[in-house]
Amino acid sequence: MSESASLSERQVVELLSTARQRLFAEVGKVIVGQQHVVDEMLIALLAGGHCLITGAPGLAKTLLIKTVADVCHLSFQRIQFTPDLMPSDITGTEILEDTPEGRKLVFSRGPVFANMILADEINRTPPKTQASLLEAMQEHQVTVNGKTMPLPEPFFVLATQNPIEQEGTYPLPEAQLDRFMLNIVIDYLSEDDEVAVVTRTTAGKGEPVQRLFTGEQLLAFQQVVRKVPIAEDVARYAVRLSAASRPGRDGVPDFVNQWISWGAGTRASQNLVLGAKTRCLLHNRTHVTVDDIRAMALPVLRHRILVNYKAEAEGVTVEKVIQRLIESVKS
Repeated sequence: MSESASLSERQVVELLSTARQRLFAEVGKVIVGQQHVVDEMLIALLAGGHCLITGAPGLAKTLLIKTVADVCHLSFQRIQFTPDLMPSDITGTEILEDTPEGRKLVFSRGPVFANMILADEINRTPPKTQASLLEAMQEHQVTVNGKTMPLPEPFFVLATQNPIEQEGTYPLPEAQLDRFMLNIVIDYLSEDDEVAVVTRTTAGKGEPVQRLFTGEQLLAFQQVVRKVPIAEDVARYAVRLSAASRPGRDGVPDFVNQWISWGAGTRASQNLVLGAKTRCLLHNRTHVTVDDIRAMALPVLRHRILVNYKAEAEGVTVEKVIQRLIESVKS
């Protein structure tokens, strides 16, 4: 940061430098391993972005989000997405109530009116209900019957989803996927970590987590993150990395036209830069590097690039395509 930074900003930067270790320590009381997942979730929270966590059932996705919510002193609501869930079950609806002035339609707020929303198994409900979160995620507001109501700040949607090939799931609309800053993948634990989980969870109630951050602190973190300077060549690298994923454009690598149906848009470039700014502060630096951009490429791009049938037939995954992009795009 510049030498003219205010004292409060300096204090926020100092707090950010220790936030990562403190969060690992508290979440580690409940969750074993998965440090890269916790790291990327912290980046999304400090950058003010929404987070999608993908993994097979039973990998503690919901428990992880609930634990992070416990660490933050925020209002929290969990929405269990099911095939029969309606949009009004999320946003709220008007109900007829008796008042001193007679019967009136009164708006009953839905669970979306909270600082942190856990959208559990978001891909188990049809697209119509999934889309009810679009306005909330983008504008931090809800419109019902022509009336627009702001949501509390800070506002985060942390969603879990099971892999699409699981029975009874619906793919998320591309417009909604793009609203998630990061798509974090949880994989199976190593044998040692799984033994630790089994031992811990069968031995009684664990140690409670300590609350580390308030909503005001998270808002201050977000403001400081956006003030981190970035060199033009680093910003250009982020833009080139996103643009290289778009088939049919001049100068893109051949494998992009061969394997990709749809590439990342401008919001991907924005999130690459925002995530890189947050990452450099968490690593006790005040300048963004190309390595920060590369480190954010997988979680930022994996849900914004759609591979075609040819890639699937050849066993080429989105992760492999992104790795090829990182190797192909020069800094």
